[in-house]
Amino acid sequence: MVQRREPTARQKRLGVELRRLREAAGLTGVEAAALLGANRVQMSQIESGLVGVSEERVRRLASHYACTDRDFIDALVTMAADRTRGWWEEYRGLLPTPFLDLSELNHHASFRRDVAILHVPGLLQTEDYARAIFSARLPELTASELELRVRHRMAGQRITFSYGLVIHESALRIRVGDRRASRVQLAKLLKLSEADDTTIRVIPFDLDGFARASSSMTYVGGPLPRLDTVVRDAPHGSVFVDSEAQLNAYRTRFRKVEAVSLEPDQSRDFIHKLAKEL
Repeated sequence: MVQRREPTARQKRLGVELRRLREAAGLTGVEAAALLGANRVQMSQIESGLVGVSEERVRRLASHYACTDRDFIDALVTMAADRTRGWWEEYRGLLPTPFLDLSELNHHASFRRDVAILHVPGLLQTEDYARAIFSARLPELTASELELRVRHRMAGQRITFSYGLVIHESALRIRVGDRRASRVQLAKLLKLSEADDTTIRVIPFDLDGFARASSSMTYVGGPLPRLDTVVRDAPHGSVFVDSEAQLNAYRTRFRKVEAVSLEPDQSRDFIHKLAKEL
C-alpha cells in the first residue's frame, strides 16, 4: 500500500466511517487488522486515510463489523473506488488544503445549504467581491497569491446540485468593496435566484428575537444523511464537522433560520430594492 503524503478530507472521511463501524462492533484496531491479514499500523493508516482501501476490503470489513446497511456500504465503496482528479488538483501545492477539500466536497455534493450573516458565500461571489474579501486578509497576500485565490474561487462556482442560501440583510449591505462592486454583486444574486436549482432567502434587520446572528454555516449533503458534512470557518482554515449529533444540530439550526426568513419572491424584491438604493 502506497502511503499518501496528504489525504484529502474525503479520504479521511472514509477512514473515519470505517473506524466508527469498527468501534460500534466493539473491535480493536489489532483485531480488525487480523481479519484482513494486516497489522495494526496498516489498519491505523486505513482509518486515517493515509492509504487507500479496496472495494473488496471495505465490504469484508463491513461484514465483519455486522453492518447491514447496504446503501451505506455502497456509498463507502464508491468513496474508496473514487480516483477523481478534479479541476482543483491544479491548485495543489499552491493553495492551502482546505480550499481544495471544499472544492472536492462541492464536487460530490447532493445539495448544499448556506447561512450567511456578514458576507456573500464564496459560491456566489463576483470576482471583484472575492478580490476585496481576500485583499482584507491579514497578513496581506502577495499580488500573485491574491489572484490565485480569486481564480480558484471563480473556477469553483459550478452549482451542479440543489442550493439554498439564507442571507442576512447585513451581508447584503456591507460594502466589502466600493458601491459599484456592491451593485454588481446584488445583481448577480438576483440573477442566480431565478435559477431552478437555487433558492435565496433574506433575513431582514426588522426581525424580532433573531438570536442566531453568528450562525454562519455551510451544510453539504452527501449520498446519505449520515455522510453529510458541515463546514465552519476557523482562524486557520475551514473545519469539517461530521458527527451525527452535530449534523442533527446543524440541520435543526438551518430549519429554524430558514423559518424566519422571507419567502424567495419577497427576498428577490428585497434585494432588488437594496440594489436601487446604491
